[in-house]
Amino acid sequence: MKTLDYAQRLLPGIGPREFARRTGTLLHARGMALVALACIVGAIAGVLVTGISWIVQTLHWLLFGLAPGARLSGMFSLSTPGQALVPVVGGMLIGLTVLFLRRGSYRAPIDPIEANALHGGRMSLTDTIIVSLQTIISSGFGASVGLEASYTQAGSGVASWLARTLRLRRADVRMLVGCGSAGAIAAAFDAPLTGAFYGFELIIGVYSVAQVAPVLASALTASLVAGMLGATPFPVEIDPLPPLAASQYLPFIVLGLVAGVASILTMRLVALTEQLFPLLSPNPVVRPVVGGVIVGLLGLVTPQVLGGGHGALHRELAMNYGLAVVSSLFALKLIASAVSLGSGFRGGLFFASLFLGVLLGKIFVGVSALVVPWLQIDPTVAAVVGMTSLAVGIVGGPLTLTFLTLESSGNLTLTGVVLAAAIVSSLVVRETFGYSFSTWRFHLRGETIRSAHDIGWMRNLTVGSMMRSDARTVDASTTVEEFEKQFPLGSTQRVVAVDGEGRYVGMLLVADIYAERPAGGSGAASVGSFAKYKDAVLVPTMNVKSAADTFARVGSEELAVVSDFMDRKVVGLLTEKHLMRRYAEEMEKASRDISGDAPWKVGG
Repeated sequence: MKTLDYAQRLLPGIGPREFARRTGTLLHARGMALVALACIVGAIAGVLVTGISWIVQTLHWLLFGLAPGARLSGMFSLSTPGQALVPVVGGMLIGLTVLFLRRGSYRAPIDPIEANALHGGRMSLTDTIIVSLQTIISSGFGASVGLEASYTQAGSGVASWLARTLRLRRADVRMLVGCGSAGAIAAAFDAPLTGAFYGFELIIGVYSVAQVAPVLASALTASLVAGMLGATPFPVEIDPLPPLAASQYLPFIVLGLVAGVASILTMRLVALTEQLFPLLSPNPVVRPVVGGVIVGLLGLVTPQVLGGGHGALHRELAMNYGLAVVSSLFALKLIASAVSLGSGFRGGLFFASLFLGVLLGKIFVGVSALVVPWLQIDPTVAAVVGMTSLAVGIVGGPLTLTFLTLESSGNLTLTGVVLAAAIVSSLVVRETFGYSFSTWRFHLRGETIRSAHDIGWMRNLTVGSMMRSDARTVDASTTVEEFEKQFPLGSTQRVVAVDGEGRYVGMLLVADIYAERPAGGSGAASVGSFAKYKDAVLVPTMNVKSAADTFARVGSEELAVVSDFMDRKVVGLLTEKHLMRRYAEEMEKASRDISGDAPWKVGG
């Protein structure tokens, strides 16, 4: 009561009920509630990322005998040849998880991009645990994969579970999934802007003013929490650079072009490796073991191919090796990553693409020195530009990787060059290939996803949910005279002709039958001869896009819906007008969700 009295003195003229109503409105304001939830998601993501990273680093220390604080890929050589067997043991463990999952009939896990594109942000905690566990085993035992896939899966999976527990709307679930991934990347690299734009560009699929506050809040919170827990940042140390003139951008733009081509070749190599491994071993349980043997042998040549590549990346930025050494390391790392992913190890190419990009930049400098000796290119700048450009081509998100360079190096002079090269790389990949690494894998699986932009509502809007089930039918053998008695002119526009077993024969236009029968002529002919659109039908499982394409191809205003294309039993009717109206309604709803104009609502 004292609090209420004090508040009323601050707000004179407002009664207790009005004050309570206004306070309730404030506490239930949609934007404030989502920002608060985003901060919770970010804090959880920071804890999860730190925990996963610590477990993997501990495995490296134990299995490879590293000194505390040392990185696996930063080693000059393995301590003993027997350590080359560690990836083989990891392959055995991954094989056991595959065997367990196959016996349990688990489907392929849904990652954040697929969840937001097709499933309204719905993710499974079981999938999150499976992906995280398999990634920890893969990277912890030395497979050449990054942890970023596990980070984003963990952050987004928990965010999706929290949003669905609170019964938030579809758009808010999708946004919180983006917040989870943004927080995970921000915590992994100590880079809030990088994490935020990762969420926008790759997970949400669109930038919206209404989503800025929650996504940034999540990324910032995750970065702070990870820092408090002792997470290792990702600094790129570069000496101060003089201002770069516009004429000096040209070599780096060419490097962006080269990186775009290299990223396409890298993605195709990984896909080819995935296709070759079933030929080496038809048993998916054995494939990771074979992959572990290959990775272990490559690790004997150089440990820089093992793990994600954090230590190796910093070594390459700090030191200048010869062209032959850098080129061979690039080839070995590329093979190790392709073999790891192709054989069934769990992980991603995010950090591998950063490391490969650094090597590509060094190769570009070495080749340029041979071809055009008079051209002076700073090898460190080229390494950073190559790192960003190759990662943009493989991962996607030019602004994400540009902000990573800015936040990790703190060098504003470098940002313009990096952004220019990143845009060139992105254009090359988009115009000639059309996919990032994640969406390319979906394409190989038969999906048509090109980004996380929400197309799931379009697939959920099916013919079955829009059709009328009161279709009027008539036997195709019915005479015209009988038809006219059953369906007087003006009683209906269309009637579906069926055979004796109720199967679709064609569409009858009532007005046409009356018009085509001469006055006083014989009505003994069957109405089946007047049937149109005999091969044009819809099925209940068709989505709105497929149905609209059928209407456009046929030119009819109404089509019959049959149970399936084989049985052809009539179950309803759908008009093109109703289909287009429902499509427009859903499009308008999706636009409101993106702009943030939709009202706060739970239970959706």
